[in-house]
Amino acid sequence: MDTRFGGSSVGLMHRLRPTRVCVADLREVADRLLPALTTPRLRVDVVQRSGAGSVVVVEEDERQVRIDLGELADDMTRAGVAPTTAGISAALTSWVAHRPVPDAAAAAAGIAVLDWSDARRAAVGWRVVVLRGDLALSWTPSTTAGPAEVHRTRSAAGGRAHDVSLDLRVEGPVALWSHQTVPVLATAALVAPERMLRRITAAGLSMADMHVVVTPQRPVACAGPGIAARLAGETTEASVTLPWQDLADLPWF
Repeated sequence: MDTRFGGSSVGLMHRLRPTRVCVADLREVADRLLPALTTPRLRVDVVQRSGAGSVVVVEEDERQVRIDLGELADDMTRAGVAPTTAGISAALTSWVAHRPVPDAAAAAAGIAVLDWSDARRAAVGWRVVVLRGDLALSWTPSTTAGPAEVHRTRSAAGGRAHDVSLDLRVEGPVALWSHQTVPVLATAALVAPERMLRRITAAGLSMADMHVVVTPQRPVACAGPGIAARLAGETTEASVTLPWQDLADLPWF
C-alpha cells in the first residue's frame, strides 16, 4: 500500500475499483496549494514544459523530486485517493511531506532509531530519521556528504535519541516502551540500554539479563531471554531479539 498520500486514501473496495484522479483537478489543487507549502528552503511548484505536460518540482537544499503531473495523478488513483478537492489537497500535502530528507535537516534534527536493514525483515540497524509532524522520514546521505559529515550527523542523532520522551509500562515480567504518536521512536530508547535497565528497575522489575524484542513501528519489549524468545515466537510479525549488550554493535545504514 502506498503510504505517501496519508489518510486521504480510502478503503479497500475503493482501491480495488478506484475513481480516477483527474489531471486537471490535480493541477487546479496544486496551483492553489503548493505556494502555501513553499518556504525559504523548500520550493514546490508546477512547471509547464514546452511541448510536453506539466511537472511537479520539489526542491530542498541538495534534494530534488520531479514527477509528471499525469504520473502523480495515476499514483494517487492507484492509492485510492478520493477524487475531491479535499481528498486531493490532503494527498498532495502528504506527498510533499514525504519528500527526501536533506543533509542539513538530518544534521540539525535527526534522531537515531532502529529499523529494518534488509528487505526480508530479518535484521535491524541504526538509521537517522527526521520528524515532519507525525511522520518519521529516513535520511539517506547525499552523494556530496563526506564520511566526517555522516559521522557527525549520526552521532548527533544518537544524542537526540536520549531526549525522546517515551512511555514505560511494566506488565508482569515484561517492560514495554512506546511513543504516543510516532511508533518508530520507541526504539530510540535503545541507544542507552543501561539507562533503560535503571528505569525498569526503578519501576519495580528486576532484569539481570535483559533481551529486547524489536519490531520497528511497534513498542519495544524487554524481558529475560526465555520470556523474550517466547514473546517473539507468539507474534506473527517479523521481529529481532537481541541481548542488550549487542545493541551498540548494530550497523548504521
